[in-house]
Amino acid sequence: MSATSLVKRIAVFGSTGSIGIQAVEVIAANPDKFSVEVLTCNSNTDILIQQSIKLNPNVVVVGDESRYAEVKDALSGTDVKIFAGEKALAEVAAMDIYDVMLAGIVGYAGLKPTLTAIEAGKAIALANKETLVVAGDIIMQVAKEKGVPVIPVDSEHSAIFQCLVGEGNNNIEKIILTASGGPFLGRKTNYLVNVKREHALQHPNWTMGAKISIDSATLMNKGLEMIEAKWLFDLQPDQIQVLIHPQSIIHSMVQFEDGSIKAQMGVPDMRLPIQYALAFPKRIKNHYPRCDFKKYSSLTFEEPDYRTFHNLTLAIEAMNRGGNLPCIMNAANEIAVYAFLRNKIGFLDMTDVIEKTMEKVSFLQKPTLEEYYESDGEARSHAADIIKL
Repeated sequence: MSATSLVKRIAVFGSTGSIGIQAVEVIAANPDKFSVEVLTCNSNTDILIQQSIKLNPNVVVVGDESRYAEVKDALSGTDVKIFAGEKALAEVAAMDIYDVMLAGIVGYAGLKPTLTAIEAGKAIALANKETLVVAGDIIMQVAKEKGVPVIPVDSEHSAIFQCLVGEGNNNIEKIILTASGGPFLGRKTNYLVNVKREHALQHPNWTMGAKISIDSATLMNKGLEMIEAKWLFDLQPDQIQVLIHPQSIIHSMVQFEDGSIKAQMGVPDMRLPIQYALAFPKRIKNHYPRCDFKKYSSLTFEEPDYRTFHNLTLAIEAMNRGGNLPCIMNAANEIAVYAFLRNKIGFLDMTDVIEKTMEKVSFLQKPTLEEYYESDGEARSHAADIIKL
């Protein structure tokens, strides 16, 4: 936080995605607590321009360099500084113009800016789980060396984080990540063969971007969250359990070594964990919907269907083996989801692409950062070859 102000200066990386839009809403609703210094997007310049006119950030970055002139022209009457390109994202991440990065860039693309921000000593509100899936060992080690807090924004990890506040001296026996089960809860393989893009995007409880919606439908999202939790909370794989909880009221739980369980609950609303991460350690009053337990006659739990939703099994394998396998899996998944969203492959084909890529790309037990980058590129190439993109 800047020395002359009690207002936290926020950089929203990925401001035009689902998380970014809600983060901007949270920040705009609390001008006495937050200011927006940086906004970034890849190509959704219409929303970026609207956000910039409303909030007057110090800097904006558009990843797609072909959109630079459009943004520059639209913001010509403002003091906003405009940059473009992937290199600019990392350069701005290193600038001493903000206190907290909301890391909301979707997928692998969020890794470099987030790592750059950590190296620059910035606090991270982490909404990009792929950063830890790909290189969690390196990210958390650098964060530790720099004394940088990494506060999760994912609702499940935020729940775990909240349950652990004040429990620093108490050992975790296990954590329980809850999952709604997505739009195909209870369905079997013969049904999923015919699933189309529009069906998979219809999440029953949460409003999310396209990529995470598909990951939720395949349960890959829960697998990614298991790997993220391993690094965030310094856990062993056998300390991480997944339960299907269709009501999405309990966002996750922690069981301590005495058998006590703490749960964090609330309505499904991403603004809550976003606000908590940005304001931590304080809680801010708001007027969001409250949970009315009279409307829930029961909260139910069940084991995931690992046979039907094989992506979750693949993610557990990647978590258990470690090394670059989670990186390989994540890269293949991103390519597979991209292809499915463009109707180039079927719903179940995504799992085949991921599994074949995990078998094909060379396994490394202790990769360097450069080797993670190479593994990502190799896995994307293999996955694209399988799909014939």
